Amino acid sequence: MTESNAVRVRFCPSPTGNLHVGNVRTALFNWAFARHHGGTFVFRVEDTDAARDSEESYQGLIASLRWLGLDWDEGPEVGGDLGPYRQSQRMDTYAEVVEKLIAAGYAYYAYDTPEELEERREQARAEGRSSGYDGLHRDLTAEQRAEFEATGRKPVVRFRMPDEPITFDDLVRGEVTFDPEHVSDYVIMRANGQPLYTLTNPVDDAAMGITHVLRGEDLLSSTPRQIPLHRALVALGIGEGVVPQYGHLPFVMGPGNRKLSKRDPGGGLDTYRERGFLPEGLLNYLALLGWSIGGDRELFSLAEMAEAFEIERVNPNPAQFDLKKCEAINAQHIRELDVSELAGRLVPYLTDAGLLGPEPTSAELELLAQATPLVNERITVLSEAVDMLAFLFVGDATFRVDPDDAAKLLTEDGLGVVRAAHDALAGLETFDTPSIEQALRDALVEGLGLKPRHAFGPVRVAVSGRRISPPLFESIELLGKERTLTRLAAALGGGDA
Repeated sequence: MTESNAVRVRFCPSPTGNLHVGNVRTALFNWAFARHHGGTFVFRVEDTDAARDSEESYQGLIASLRWLGLDWDEGPEVGGDLGPYRQSQRMDTYAEVVEKLIAAGYAYYAYDTPEELEERREQARAEGRSSGYDGLHRDLTAEQRAEFEATGRKPVVRFRMPDEPITFDDLVRGEVTFDPEHVSDYVIMRANGQPLYTLTNPVDDAAMGITHVLRGEDLLSSTPRQIPLHRALVALGIGEGVVPQYGHLPFVMGPGNRKLSKRDPGGGLDTYRERGFLPEGLLNYLALLGWSIGGDRELFSLAEMAEAFEIERVNPNPAQFDLKKCEAINAQHIRELDVSELAGRLVPYLTDAGLLGPEPTSAELELLAQATPLVNERITVLSEAVDMLAFLFVGDATFRVDPDDAAKLLTEDGLGVVRAAHDALAGLETFDTPSIEQALRDALVEGLGLKPRHAFGPVRVAVSGRRISPPLFESIELLGKERTLTRLAAALGGGDA
C-alpha cells in the first residue's frame, strides 16, 4: 500500500519508436514534480498495441530515459511493489476489472454495429444534437442480449457515465467543467476482448496509487471520462483508493503554429542525441516551454529545477518550440562543462566518424584533451567538433582540403602566403603557440604587409583543410612542426617549399 499523503506520478509512453520531445517534456515535469515533493516517479510502459509496439522500441525507450538522466523509482529494470509495469503483462487484471464493473452496473455490454452507430450519429447531427453514444443499449434485458448474441453479434463494453456535469480542478488550468451531453458512454473493451486506453490507463493509475496525473493538453477531453471510472474503482475497492488530481500541460507548437509532431524537424528525441545535444541542455530548454524558474533566468540544472518546480507556475498557453533557442541553451551548457568531461563526451562522436578507434589510445585521448579547449566556445552541439578537430586525428595520407575553401583561398596569392608561412615555421626551434604566432605575424603581416584576415586564411586552409577551424596558432602547436610543414608543403604541390 502507498502512503496516503505521498506524491506519486507516472510517465507512461507507448514504445512505438522515436520519443517525441513533447513527451520528453511531460516526463521531465512529472520527474521534477516528484523530486520537488519528495515523492515517487513511476515509469510505466503502455505496450498493448501489438501492431505498433516492438521490443526494439521498448529498449530504445529505456535507453532514451537513461540518456536523459530521468531516473525512475518504480518501473522496468527497477521493479516495485505495485507492478508489473508493462501493460502487456497486466491483461488478466483488466479483464477482471471489467467483470467487476459490469457486475456492479458501472459498465454494460453494447451490441450496436458500426453501421447502426453511424446512422444514429448522422441523424443526431442533422437534428443539432450531440453525436456521442445515445445510450440505446444501456439497459438491455437478458433476453435482448441473448437475441443479439444469437445473431452472432459480439458486444463491446461501455462505461456508464453519470448524467451530471463533471467538474475538476485542473492543476494548470483551474476549474474545468464538462456537461454530460458532451461526455457520452464510452468503450473500455473491444468486442475481441482487447482493453482500450480508456480502461487500462485509469486501472493502472488506481493500482499504482498515482496521486497526480500531469499530461498533455491533447488528453484533456479524456479526463471527464476517467474521473468517474476512478470513482467507480474506489467504490469497488480496486486499487489504492486514490482519485488522482489532473494537470494538463500546454501544447508544444512547431512550424506554422501547429502542434509539433514527431515528423517535424526537431520533433523526435533521436535527432538531438545524434546531433550531440547535452541531455541537460535539451531538458533545460524543454523546461522553459511552459515554465520558468523565476525572473529572467534561463540556465539551470535538473537539480535546481526540481528544487524550484511548482506545477501552479506552468503556463496553460501553447509554447512555441524554437530550435535556435534550444541550440543556444545547449551551447551555454557546453561552456559550463569541465574540459575533461567535455572531452569525454566528444569521444563517441569522433569514434563514429572514424577519427578515433573503438578503444582510443592514451596519446589520442591526450590530444583530444588538449584540443577540447579550442572548440568549447565554438560549438553549439557536440557533433560540430568532428569537422573542427578532424585535421588533428587524420593521417597526412588521408588528410583532405575542402575544395571550395581551397578555390577561395589557395589562389596564386594565397600560395605565396603559404610558402612564406612554411619558411617562417621551418626556422623555429621552439614550436609553441607564442613562438608560432610571432613567427607568422612577422612573416605575413609585417613581411608581406597583409592584414591578419588575409594573412592567416590560406595557412588555416592548408593545415586544417577548412576556412573555419579552432584558433590557428594553438592548432598548429597541437598538430606539431613536422605535420604542419608537411601539410604546407602539400598545399604548394608536394615539393620543397
